[in-house]
Amino acid sequence: MSLAIEAPAKVNLSLRVVGRRDDGYHLLDSLVVFAGVGDSLSFAPADALSLTVGGPAAGELPAAADNVVLKAARALADLAGIPPRAAILLTKRLPVASGIGGGSTDAAATLLGLSRLWNLDVPLDALGLALGADLPVCLRRRPTLLSGIGEALADAPPLPPAWLVLANPRVPLSTPMVFRARSGAFSKPAPFAAAPADARALAEALAPLGNDLTDAAISLAPMVATALTDLAGLPGCLLSRMSGSGATCFGLFATQDEANAAAKALSTRRPGWWVAAAPILS
Repeated sequence: MSLAIEAPAKVNLSLRVVGRRDDGYHLLDSLVVFAGVGDSLSFAPADALSLTVGGPAAGELPAAADNVVLKAARALADLAGIPPRAAILLTKRLPVASGIGGGSTDAAATLLGLSRLWNLDVPLDALGLALGADLPVCLRRRPTLLSGIGEALADAPPLPPAWLVLANPRVPLSTPMVFRARSGAFSKPAPFAAAPADARALAEALAPLGNDLTDAAISLAPMVATALTDLAGLPGCLLSRMSGSGATCFGLFATQDEANAAAKALSTRRPGWWVAAAPILS
């Protein structure tokens, strides 16, 4: 038996930094969704554990031995008390160090895929944040209200159909560096409680929430500001914002046609960028 599983991009529609613990970890308040674009993984039985990486972003990854997919596979095998045996193929499409959870969503897909391949019944959330701060939310793969340092999760209110245009200017950003560059007071928590009727109402509800890491990211990578401006100027864009710690930004659109046209226009204007149109997954 072999199987395939998708690893969708994680997008922070809002991200507020509301405090910091004594150990240095920041406390967050975020509405997280997943987009219908991402990496793909396939898993097949084998006598040993191996990983093959392909796809347009394969060259951006570290050496295979350090890949989070292999770390996730070994962690799951250790949890289950079995030897890690599988041939894994990762098709890498999401840019690396880009604020859309590429490593964490790959790790989550690995845990989900190998649990099926190995016929396991173990609590995947027991691995906690060990494989990345976004791992718990990436295991859920649905709209989520995230708080704490990423471990406190709750279902988001129902969201309407909407589309995203994701844009990354091919500038990697280190999450720890962005947090270190953040300055000023912490925000107050503002949990997303609305149940918007349509994409425009969703944009209006998101407008006051923002992303508290945007200024810090721009100070390290000024092209983030260019991406936000470009997205905001596209016809049909209801809201432009950075995801996570950047540098990927997104525009929110009501329809597939608007998003596809906007992505095509932005790709033409910025030929070196990674640009993708995708729906918000329910």
